[in-house]
Amino acid sequence: MSMFCYQCQETAKNTGCTIAGVCGKKEDVANMQDLLIFVLKGISIYSTKARELKIENEKANKFVFDGLFMTITNANFDKGRFIESIREGLILRDEIKDAYIKAGGIVPENIHESATWTGNTVEEFEAKNGSIGVLATENEDIRSLRELVIYGLKGLAAYTEHAYNLKYEDNSLYVFMQKALADTTNDNLSVDELVALVLETGKFGVDGMALLDKANTTTYGNPEITKVNIGVSNKPGILISGHDLKDMEDLLVQTEGTGVDVYTHSEMLPANYYPAFKKYSHFIGNYGNAWWQQKEEFESFNGPILFTTNCIVPPSKNSKYADKVYTTGASGYPGSKHILDRKEGGRKDFSEIIELAKTCATPVEIEKGEIVGGFAHNQVIQLADKVVDAVKKGAIKKFFVMAGCDGRHKTRSYYTEFAEKLPKDTVILTAGCAKYRYNKLQLGDINGIPRVLDAGQCNDSYSLIVIALKLKEVFELNDINELPIAYNIAWYEQKAVIVLLALLYLGVKNIHLGPTLPAFLSPNVANVLVENFGIAGIGKVDEDIEMFMN
Repeated sequence: MSMFCYQCQETAKNTGCTIAGVCGKKEDVANMQDLLIFVLKGISIYSTKARELKIENEKANKFVFDGLFMTITNANFDKGRFIESIREGLILRDEIKDAYIKAGGIVPENIHESATWTGNTVEEFEAKNGSIGVLATENEDIRSLRELVIYGLKGLAAYTEHAYNLKYEDNSLYVFMQKALADTTNDNLSVDELVALVLETGKFGVDGMALLDKANTTTYGNPEITKVNIGVSNKPGILISGHDLKDMEDLLVQTEGTGVDVYTHSEMLPANYYPAFKKYSHFIGNYGNAWWQQKEEFESFNGPILFTTNCIVPPSKNSKYADKVYTTGASGYPGSKHILDRKEGGRKDFSEIIELAKTCATPVEIEKGEIVGGFAHNQVIQLADKVVDAVKKGAIKKFFVMAGCDGRHKTRSYYTEFAEKLPKDTVILTAGCAKYRYNKLQLGDINGIPRVLDAGQCNDSYSLIVIALKLKEVFELNDINELPIAYNIAWYEQKAVIVLLALLYLGVKNIHLGPTLPAFLSPNVANVLVENFGIAGIGKVDEDIEMFMN
């Protein structure tokens, strides 16, 4: 096979992509991503050893989470960017190694190959890939657990980077990410020790999401209940997608007074809920739906598109918008202009995008009306008395956490049907782009409480954790699983993996995951999750609802 990747839900035949990724990445990019992860392991081995001698390399901290983030599904398709990062990583690894040895550190004879391999040319990079990818670990169960840790780290890296961009850091996250990467090279770890590492990854997932929540809310205010416009104005616009709120801020500041409007797309929708962004009159609202519909929606938008992170769907060859796509941060696409990182104390330069927008036609209106969101933990806790009263009186029988990701899989219509058929005395708690399967349905309210409470982006799943823990406290329960909350979660990529691991670490049980269980779970590892946590897949809507309600 020319490549192997099974990190996302849409992987071919739910076993693995071996010729090209369903996401659109070609074998050469897939193999460069594998090599970058390999290099990150080598950096992490030496960085972890260096810390034992009180040696800290701040450059390594950022490089590792940047590199992990770049390899998330649909984030970066630019082979040149990966080659550049691999070369930089090899230099950084040896820099840390030299500092470690100079301080008296001893390099073990059996150290992992990622800590010793040297390559200088693209040909050497390409030749290396056959022995360092996912399948390099022969034991299926060890491989499964190692990849589960790595995919969780990728999700954690994304949230860590967003917090970092807002100048919020937690050094323990860096220490853990590097230690965990190094541990995935340790052949002496048992299955039980790797299972423990998986749960520890979940623990740091909680910490990482808490840090980002603090960064977002301290910087931009607590999300508020907001009616978001889904129509258009009569001016040209820029469409911003992804997850990075600092990029959102920079764009709004630079477009003010230019005659160019700004719209969110997909996972950037929750930016509409933050008080700091509401002061911009040219911030019109949200355009379109989940990431996988972007090919059609970008055509009708007419203006330039800025990707701050994933999810990029490669444009068609005859696309009208391909030359209007810009990337920044961890995202990248060959042929698209990449906006460089901001300098210390400054802003990213979006002037080129703004000037292009001025020459474009106004967006074509594809829908009208409003959608309601902004139910992050601070807002819901303000409604706690009302919610608790509704539960005690039987007006609300059960909450359904339907957070996670959306995707192209036809079976995802299950989630729309599930939301439509839920009893009217139930409430949906959501976060992430999974909400696009039902956030425009007219599901009504319960005593003024909307039946769909949208907390925000996938990282805002932390809000759902805080809400659940608050309800546990209010109802004076001993176990979070005693709450009238069911978990029916859709997943697609690695940020959903870290959310899942965070829930498992907190002891949440009986989570149903769909539309398919991850291909990277070996039968034995899947059985461990089933037996210890009650993890299950999805079935038929009517039968699942009956099961959940009973």
